Formats: sequence, C-alpha cells, structure tokens
Amino acid sequence: MATIRNLKIKTSTCKRIVKELDSYKKEVEREAAKTASMKDAGADPYDIKQQENVLAESRMMIPDCHKRLEAALADLKGILAELEESNQKDGPEIDEAKSIVSDLEKVVETTEA
Repeated sequence: MATIRNLKIKTSTCKRIVKELDSYKKEVEREAAKTASMKDAGADPYDIKQQENVLAESRMMIPDCHKRLEAALADLKGILAELEESNQKDGPEIDEAKSIVSDLEKVVETTEA
C-alpha cells in the first residue's frame, strides 16, 4: 500500500541521488584536471598512477549512480501510480513527485543518449 509518507521518501531519494550524480561528475572533472596538471608538472610516475586510480574510481561511480537513479525513478513512478489508483491524485507531495519524475526522465534520457 502506497502512502504519502512513502512518496516523500522516494522523492527525497531521487533528489539525493541526483545531487550525488552531479557531485561525482564534478569530482571527475576536478580529478582529471589534477591528473593533467601532475603530468604537465612531471610528477613522480607512482603519484601519477595513484591519481589515475583515483580518477578511475570516480568515473566508476557515475554509471553506478545512474543505475540507482533509474531504480529510484521506477520506484517513484510505481508509488505515484498506486496513489492515483487509490484516488489520491492531489496534494503538494504528489505535485512535487510528478515534477521530479518529469525532470529525472529528461536527465536519464540525456545520459543514455
């Protein structure tokens, strides 16, 4: 049984995962710049290798975060559908969830393309 409380939880989960995804993308940019500057400065090869490992780990987190976002979006859509079936179609929580769904669908489409 879907409740407004569950809807709020799923909505917050989606928001958090979007923030994580943005954070990981920024981290990859930051680490890539740091790696490039280390190579340009002629840093020790061991340090460069370690920095490349850090960059690779950051890059690995983006697809993982994207999968979690898709799963959270599917959960949110499911709860919205259940609430609509039980005639709970109005309310600020439902409006917010619908706007999150439409925004996330755009994010998911752009990252898949």
